[in-house]
Amino acid sequence: MSTAIVQTLLEKTKDFSIEETFTFLANEYKDQVVFSTSFGQEDQVITAMIAKSEAPITIFTLDTGRLFQETYDVFHRTQKKYKLPIKVYFPEAKAVEELLEKKGPNSFFESVENRKECCFIRKVVPLKKALAGNKIWITGLRAEQSENRSDLHLFEYDANFDLVKFNPLLKWTLEEVQKYIDDNNVPQNSLHKKGFVSIGCAPCTRAIAPGEDIRAGRWYWEQSHKECGLHGK
Repeated sequence: MSTAIVQTLLEKTKDFSIEETFTFLANEYKDQVVFSTSFGQEDQVITAMIAKSEAPITIFTLDTGRLFQETYDVFHRTQKKYKLPIKVYFPEAKAVEELLEKKGPNSFFESVENRKECCFIRKVVPLKKALAGNKIWITGLRAEQSENRSDLHLFEYDANFDLVKFNPLLKWTLEEVQKYIDDNNVPQNSLHKKGFVSIGCAPCTRAIAPGEDIRAGRWYWEQSHKECGLHGK
């Protein structure tokens, strides 16, 4: 069934622009289309496109409690520019309290398991809450972001959350993303001008050097797949 839905969506939207696809999805799945933003460059492009399309798509973000001030700044500027509501999901306070009580505030540095536990509490659980009851999840994933994402498809079924993901910028390059931002005066995180490409929680993100992998600045002390569990990796 899920494969049939994906194929149907691919067929029906094959000649649509991204904005037209947003409108189609919002009409086809009324009040069941959501977009998750972390205010990175790709997400900012998508937010601008949603605003341009005027499609009734719910935009939400996950506030882990450990974000950069620069992320909150671009959040604020984005709301002011596009006049769009952005729902915010926080981790469960009790789970965070218990984690810090037992393991301290920096347990994620000690092992991959500890880091994934922190990601699960602060990101995965809130994401499950945000996605519950929806049919389409729009993401800012791009194939060139990492080797793990190179085999993604424009539409794909996500069994972890039992919905279809739409990755509209899948084939875009970072240069194309930046050009859209520049051409359309899209607000962006000031950290992008300081060598930060992929931006997550403040303690877990660093700037990257020229030639380094795009995701090298995430959980930079690890030799891992550089994923947090949001996208099933």
